[in-house]
Amino acid sequence: MPTFLHVGSGEKRKDRTTPAFGRPEWSEIRLDIDPGVAPDIVSDMTDMSAVGSGAVEALFSSHNIEHLYIHQVPGALAEFRRVLKPDGFAVILCPDLQAMAALIAEDKLHEPAYQSRAGGITPHDTLYGHGGQIAQGHTYMAHRCGFTQSSLMRALMDAGFARAAVMRRPFELAAVATKPPLGDQALLALVREHFPA
Repeated sequence: MPTFLHVGSGEKRKDRTTPAFGRPEWSEIRLDIDPGVAPDIVSDMTDMSAVGSGAVEALFSSHNIEHLYIHQVPGALAEFRRVLKPDGFAVILCPDLQAMAALIAEDKLHEPAYQSRAGGITPHDTLYGHGGQIAQGHTYMAHRCGFTQSSLMRALMDAGFARAAVMRRPFELAAVATKPPLGDQALLALVREHFPA
């Protein structure tokens, strides 16, 4: 059974990741910095030494890397790559700062851009972190960096991933990055498996 590492899982389980990871054939290991969400592994994504090198077939990280300072991102992405098996891949989601910047330019800094389970998410939340969670003392939820489509692609390539595709979705970026140098058709098939049109 293939296994994926769910980085920064929070309370989420595999059924709230991607359609492919939600299937019965995938096994999930949950990793989070907050012991209160009962992850399998309590760890910071910049040092996942509790996970062996080449231990998992895939990795899923949704809205986590923006919580790092920009100088920490290369190390975290290198850790993402390290834990993957030679034919492994990572699926990464994060806010799309370009989309939010367009709303800020329209003077909509504090107007909800979309609804989430946590309520309305404003451009301010996207830039600095969800205000409600931070107010409850979860200061690690603050956002310390951000990405556009091209800057996320560059970060993945710099971290040593052989291939990557970064798509713009409503208010977020969705990336699939592979350890091996997949051909275009194989990469596209992987993208479609996790992000069906």
